[in-house]
Amino acid sequence: MGKTIVKDEEKKPHKVFYAARQALKHHASGGNVLILATVLALVVANISAINQSYFNFWNQTIHLQLGSFNIFSHGGHPMTLLEFINDALMAVFFFSIGLEIKREVLVGELSSIRKALLPIIAAIGGMVIPAVLYLILSHGTDYSNGFAIPMSTDIAFSLGILALLGSRVPLSLKIFLTTLAVVDDIGGIIMIAAFYSTHIDYMFILYGLALLVLLYLGGHFQIQSKAFYFLIGGVVWFLFLNSGIHPTIAGVLVAFAVPATPVYAPKKYVQKIRSAISNFNAEDDDLLSQRTILNKDQMDWLKEVESASDKVISPLQDLEDTLHPVVNYFIIPLFAFANAGIFLLDMDPATIVEGVSLAIIAGLFIGKFVGIFCFSWLAVKFHLAPMPEHTNWKMLASIAVLGGVGFTVSLFISNLSFGTPAAAELLNHAKLGIVVGSLLSGIVASVALHRTLPPAGVNYHDGSDED
Repeated sequence: MGKTIVKDEEKKPHKVFYAARQALKHHASGGNVLILATVLALVVANISAINQSYFNFWNQTIHLQLGSFNIFSHGGHPMTLLEFINDALMAVFFFSIGLEIKREVLVGELSSIRKALLPIIAAIGGMVIPAVLYLILSHGTDYSNGFAIPMSTDIAFSLGILALLGSRVPLSLKIFLTTLAVVDDIGGIIMIAAFYSTHIDYMFILYGLALLVLLYLGGHFQIQSKAFYFLIGGVVWFLFLNSGIHPTIAGVLVAFAVPATPVYAPKKYVQKIRSAISNFNAEDDDLLSQRTILNKDQMDWLKEVESASDKVISPLQDLEDTLHPVVNYFIIPLFAFANAGIFLLDMDPATIVEGVSLAIIAGLFIGKFVGIFCFSWLAVKFHLAPMPEHTNWKMLASIAVLGGVGFTVSLFISNLSFGTPAAAELLNHAKLGIVVGSLLSGIVASVALHRTLPPAGVNYHDGSDED
């Protein structure tokens, strides 16, 4: 296959939406915090002097009382701190995923089926093959219901690893991985809704659906108040929590109701700020430079600019941008710190290569690579989708390995699969499998990417990618 070197200055500039660029930056930076939180959890959980305090801390109950009614309760029982993190804070995480999915469908990589088809097909392969491999290895065991654990790709972790390689990574490859992870998240949401709901209370569901209809009507009639969606969305979350449907699903459904249309169209916004700024005359420049205190009229004119700026950004994009730091720097690291603590000192090292640990490691490290790479290869060979720009098969294979970093959602689903006291040992081994499988995928992918990516300043474009 012939290769040409395309220097940076010769490339056509990539046009990526601002929200997408911000998402890439936040996910990559958040990945570093997530790694730190995971390492810290593993260290604390294995220091004998403090590990019991660490494990007991998460079992404390929490209360937010209105009279005798505790908002943070499930079935009349107060939630533990760990349940609050996994069922309440993670609902905010899934709410932000819902916002990201809606934005991607409307204006991002999922808005064009041609652009989105390759990562969609790759994501399907990256979900189906790991699940099948897990089911083969767990057939007839008491842990076969954990087949969804190795299906996800952790966007924060994987983009954090890519960020270490800096400008050597083609932007198209980052977008491919991000879109693949978003589709993976959709698959994870479907799995949670379909397989991890229990003891359905239909009255709670009906009340929740009625409020969701109200939210969708609010979006349809362009209600812009973020408090409207948060407050009613909070009630929907409580109803889903007590209905038997996992409450994180409420976060996604509420996100889909948030309107993506701003109050002011860009043209009207420009007209508004031009009108307000025109009140400042050239002859006022000297006066303004002499003082920092504005008079009443000047304050009103600048308030008009501020108000117009708020109204030109849709609630969808505003909420997504606001939540990214909260989710990536607080919620996800806290989730990892609470859930990744595994006591390793009494574990037989052989358990890593047997049972549920082996099934998860194989699903993440082998299944994800085979599924993502083979399905991508078939999509390109059958001319269903083009290769990402400035990439070749070696780069795509390295990204397929990186897809096996399935930390956050995998941990989340393992808690749903083995969350009962009777399955505590299975849960610990499942967590160990997730950590080892993700670590193995991350290390091998890092080495492969270091070898296959071009030096800084150039990108290799395979002129015959489809050969």
